[in-house]
Amino acid sequence: MWSKKRVLKPNQDALKERGHWASKMEFLLAVAGNIVGLGNVWRFPYLCYKNGGGAFLVPYLVFVVTCGIPLFLLEATVGQYTQEGGVTCWRKICPLAEGIGYAGQLIQLYSCMTYIIILAWALFYLVFSFNAPLPWSTCDNYWNTADCVIVTRNHTNYTKGTSGAMEFWERRVLSISGGIEEIGSIRWEVLLCLVAMWIICYFCIWKGVKSTGKVWMDAGSQIFFSYSIGGGTIIVLGSYNTHNNNCYRDCFWLCLLNSCTSVVAGFAVFSVLGFMAHKQGVPIAEVAESGPGLAFIAYPQAIAMMPLPQVWSICFFIMIILLGLDTQFVGMEVVMTSVTDLFPAVMRRSGRREAFLLLFCLTCFLSQLLMMTEGGMYIFQIFDYYACNGACLLFLCVFQSLSVGWIFGAERLYGIIADMTGDRPNSFFKICWLYLTPLISLGSFIYSLVEYKPLKFNRWYMYPTWAYVLGWMMALSSILLVPGCALYKLSSATGTFSQRLHRLCWPEPLDCSPNQTGDTALQHITEDLE
Repeated sequence: MWSKKRVLKPNQDALKERGHWASKMEFLLAVAGNIVGLGNVWRFPYLCYKNGGGAFLVPYLVFVVTCGIPLFLLEATVGQYTQEGGVTCWRKICPLAEGIGYAGQLIQLYSCMTYIIILAWALFYLVFSFNAPLPWSTCDNYWNTADCVIVTRNHTNYTKGTSGAMEFWERRVLSISGGIEEIGSIRWEVLLCLVAMWIICYFCIWKGVKSTGKVWMDAGSQIFFSYSIGGGTIIVLGSYNTHNNNCYRDCFWLCLLNSCTSVVAGFAVFSVLGFMAHKQGVPIAEVAESGPGLAFIAYPQAIAMMPLPQVWSICFFIMIILLGLDTQFVGMEVVMTSVTDLFPAVMRRSGRREAFLLLFCLTCFLSQLLMMTEGGMYIFQIFDYYACNGACLLFLCVFQSLSVGWIFGAERLYGIIADMTGDRPNSFFKICWLYLTPLISLGSFIYSLVEYKPLKFNRWYMYPTWAYVLGWMMALSSILLVPGCALYKLSSATGTFSQRLHRLCWPEPLDCSPNQTGDTALQHITEDLE
């Protein structure tokens, strides 16, 4: 996908160069494939509906302008300027903030473990989409109960029962238990789908990718999730650009693509949900769902009411898989690149990347086995609600903007963009990096803590206390890495406190001129090994 060279030394294995995108289009497609994902289809439309439709667009656009685009540009610039992954880039920008990189990689790891399970469910549904009739469109299957109701285009009331789509999801796919305490047995069919998705992911990237307050909180978390900022994704993808790539212009087009996709998806989703509500004679609130509930209950139910339902079902779940795979690919590659840049002398040798990727996939897969049980959905929800929480990304973005805007210097970053692209960015970005982005992100983070509500499953099941403690431990595992890493670096460095602080905040100036190629960097590595 990107061009590579090798530095050959006598009596040594070949040490691979880090490389660049083979073309600008590869970068644009990789970022577009990552930021246009399942969140555009099932999260944005629901949040828009839940928070008053058009009223939601006001805070959404404010976050786009003050946080989304400025942070997107910041991360793309940092990656392109340093030519490093999500951790090592901070060693050249502000070593004291290196914990931001580690925290981002941990969130990426959590996301890789949960996101691919959604793809496994989608593959399970895709296999059953070839059946006639669709299994969730009838109530005469062995998993159905006496309360099952067949929802048709002429059916107007099923409030006293459960739909076939709901029972297929809960009793056939998940075989869900009564609570997290009841783990139960492994769902082997879903486990096989998960194995298939991990195999696909491995062989596709083994060589590389190349209330008002509540409304504002929802809008902010949607921006941080859908723009893939805070976790190091844009930094890694931007690091494979050439030095003079126009990341300033790219950032506008990619952010516009993401937001427009969300709006178009909103029209598509609610045209289907509106059709369902009209045919069943119920308010749209009774059919509107977010997340897996939309993809695996509401939409399959709507598909079963359409002509040629098998065709629409196959198309829908292929779309879900393709949308999700791009995001999963990039998430895995972000971790791989960041680890490789941490240990280049070890990881850039023949076969090392493939071996580590296999280890990464196996580790994630084994960690997911509990989520493949009858009580696995409860565990999945804890990961999704706490470990991959939008508040964690907000926290990272506060320190990211403070580190770059105030310590590295907003004016300095402004000059770097002008030097690399030949375009002088609008001065509004400096105001955002210095004031608006950290203040709005910090305010949203504090508000999310004040308005915190314990996780409920299906709006009624309350988790035991130990499960909430586990969830908070996962959330804090990424948040505490930022101050923890800073304290460790300050305590382990040599010299007086002011000397240590100065070196950790302002490292030696980085030479990233166009003539500074990857060959030079690799030469330093090989010289150190001699």
